[in-house]
Amino acid sequence: MDDIEAQKQIQQMINFILNEAKDKANEIEAKALQDFNIEKLKLVQSYKEQIRQDLKKKVKRLEVERAIARSTAINKARLKKMAARAQVLTEVVQQTRKKMCEISTNPTVYEPLLVDLLTQAMLKLLEPTVIVKCRKSDVSVVESAIPKAIKKYKEILQKECGVSMNVEAKVDKENFLFPAPTSVEQNSKYCSGGVMVTNLDGKIVCNNTLDARLDLVIQNDAPIIRSTLFPKAA
Repeated sequence: MDDIEAQKQIQQMINFILNEAKDKANEIEAKALQDFNIEKLKLVQSYKEQIRQDLKKKVKRLEVERAIARSTAINKARLKKMAARAQVLTEVVQQTRKKMCEISTNPTVYEPLLVDLLTQAMLKLLEPTVIVKCRKSDVSVVESAIPKAIKKYKEILQKECGVSMNVEAKVDKENFLFPAPTSVEQNSKYCSGGVMVTNLDGKIVCNNTLDARLDLVIQNDAPIIRSTLFPKAA
């Protein structure tokens, strides 16, 4: 083998090695590029997922804040409505008390009412002797109503039960009920009228004052009162 032939073979070997190296370099570069793209895709997907999670949290937080704001607004409106209704009811009660005080100053209307209140109290107690407490200003009209109440009491017992029972009613002239209010907004203790009837030892009490009857109506007939005052909300 001459030098020229040897040089050719050497050159061929060099070219082969260079081609192999180039192919290997291309393969390594392609693999590196593929790995880079895969890692880049993973990183992009990770960032996308993080952004989605952050956005979801922000949306959730906004929904919660909106729900809280809506609930707060509804509660404020409800409290405002309740306060307005309470104010209306207070005004109605005050006007009713004012009307009761007016009734208690009119003997023509007040005495028949006292007769009914006394009769009812006597029927509840069914005692041979009862003590009647009233306002100091009502003593005369109460004393006038007692005989009529006793007569009515006897008539009811005879008609409904077929029995004849007598009752003695005494006005307590030492322990009076509170006087009439000076205004409908009075905060101190007062009595708008009516009577409080007890047995002889005072252990059994029938509170038939106008204020007690009004409180009883408000307590027992609250749904009817609300539906009358606020028909749309009933």
